[in-house]
Amino acid sequence: MLRSIDFSNLGQSVIQLIMRLVIVLISLTFHEVAHGWMAYKLGDRTAKESGRLSLSPRAHLDPIGFLCMLLFGFGWAKPVPIDTRNFKKPRRDTALTGLAGPVANLLLAFVILIPFEILNSLIRIGTFDHVGDFGFNLISAIVIFVSTFHYMNITLALFNFFPVPPLDGSRVLYAVLPDKLYFGVMKYERYLSLVIMLLLWLGFLDYPLSFLSDAISGGMIWLLELLPFFG
Repeated sequence: MLRSIDFSNLGQSVIQLIMRLVIVLISLTFHEVAHGWMAYKLGDRTAKESGRLSLSPRAHLDPIGFLCMLLFGFGWAKPVPIDTRNFKKPRRDTALTGLAGPVANLLLAFVILIPFEILNSLIRIGTFDHVGDFGFNLISAIVIFVSTFHYMNITLALFNFFPVPPLDGSRVLYAVLPDKLYFGVMKYERYLSLVIMLLLWLGFLDYPLSFLSDAISGGMIWLLELLPFFG
């Protein structure tokens, strides 16, 4: 399974932090743009008119969510504004808009496997055996970046499936629960959010998230290796 690799000294830790910073900016931006794009396609222009279809990270980042993503690998951005009155089928379209963000991250996680598998293939046949220390370090850094990008996007997708506002699972929950039950649950959204964050902070969700991440990663690798070039 892919795993991001720990660095052992200060200089390497700084490089890792820069890598994670770049990954977070890309991942959260695409996540939020996917929400806005889906809402726009379903008839709601609110996100577009609010500038939330921009690929500029500044349009989307929430400081606390960004910091959590940077430090812990899970987080959130500013919720994309939507007006459900513009949807033809509000429940269905709200759910689809909510799902678009995590799906975008899963697609990013899958696509990044392509350069990873190409690099692995080249390494196996000895293409880089004589590149020297600089070349070896550069290739190692690329592999680390790609594997970290892969896993952080899977984790971001899984985290956002929690049915707690402002996470995307709450929009899916709105689509499947009766109004009375949904709004009854949402009365406690602040407490539910605190419970989720506490469980994450205490590490109680580490194993299930890690297990699911490994399973999804393994499934993606299996799918990719079905292709002739990677098999």
